[in-house]
Amino acid sequence: MNIFFAHQKFPAHFLNLVKYLAKNPENNIYFLTETPPAENELIPNVNVEVYQKSDRYNELFDSTKNIWPLIRMVNPITRGMAVMEALEKLNKEKKIRPDIVIGHAGCGALIYCKDLFPNLPVIGYFEWFQRIEKTSANYLNAAQRTNRISNRTHHFPKLMSLALCDAAVTATEFQYARYPEVYRPKFHVIHEGIDTRFCSPAPGGKRPGLVLDDIKLNLPAGTEIITYVARNLDPVRGFPQFMDSIRLVLANRPKAHVVVVGEDRAFKDTTYINAEKNKGGYPADRVHFVGLRNREDYQKILRASACHVYLTIPFVLSQSCLEAMSFACPVVGSDTPPVQEVIEDGVNGLLAEFRSPHHIARKIENILDDPERAKALGTAARETILKRFELNKCLEAWEDLIYKTIH
Repeated sequence: MNIFFAHQKFPAHFLNLVKYLAKNPENNIYFLTETPPAENELIPNVNVEVYQKSDRYNELFDSTKNIWPLIRMVNPITRGMAVMEALEKLNKEKKIRPDIVIGHAGCGALIYCKDLFPNLPVIGYFEWFQRIEKTSANYLNAAQRTNRISNRTHHFPKLMSLALCDAAVTATEFQYARYPEVYRPKFHVIHEGIDTRFCSPAPGGKRPGLVLDDIKLNLPAGTEIITYVARNLDPVRGFPQFMDSIRLVLANRPKAHVVVVGEDRAFKDTTYINAEKNKGGYPADRVHFVGLRNREDYQKILRASACHVYLTIPFVLSQSCLEAMSFACPVVGSDTPPVQEVIEDGVNGLLAEFRSPHHIARKIENILDDPERAKALGTAARETILKRFELNKCLEAWEDLIYKTIH
């Protein structure tokens, strides 16, 4: 089969799926992207085709950039046209025709594929459908009219892709339930999967210490280490609430440490970390902001965690939550729908009210005060991941859907 992927970045959400399919000698894998990959990002047996938006598309973008709702429409249109032209070029110059195209629906990569090949099977990957009345942003603040218009316009490439695709995939039941009922029969809930071999407890089952040489961090085994992971340290993932909660915990536990993985972000005239310094400070010798980390360091940090905290507004569930569960970390999660889908309070983790730092702090201390219960919660968390999100199971489900869609 000639299996084509389309995404503005390589390999993005499709990393594990592309690797898996490329190992099958029956498959020829092509990846259409507008971002040239670095040499170390290339995947064996995967042909990367870089497309570029033509000058006329750039002119269209420039002519509308000051009309903010149109930007959400122009970007997907220009990207969809560029993908279609890349497919046409491969077909004409190399006589390569796709048997199926899999792409990210939100970026617009799929919207014109069937105008080139009307009978081409298409699978769309769908992340987030922002409801107009109940948006994720409204969880923190009342919706403004401009936000409502922006959210409605943001539906454009997703609804176009839903109308044309033969099958749709989204990662969780919570995300699936956001989409209009009329399109739900097309959907399959298939997660990207968790590498449970890498995301596993330390050999021997005992929690080790944590050494990060570049920042001279050396926490011996047995240290109460509270961890928090987010790509960006911002309110969507409850960073302010987390910081308020750990101030309470650290005041009661003079030997506890906190390790925060993630990138600080600009916020008005400051950053989120600086805002926390100004708001209430924190013991700098016990709260360690380590930035974004490579996978080896990430593994070290999660294996050393005595309690992992994952907070989110009603939004896409982060990989970090599931990976922490796979590491058998006892997790305190926000009592919000995406987390409720994977954590049952008191069974495989603890749930806390997102808006209440006092409640979050109490749940953290519940775990730190009872190591036996914490271990049981962590073991149950890992069992949940092995049963529902193990990587190979998810990849096999994807492969089954590809064959089903082609037929």
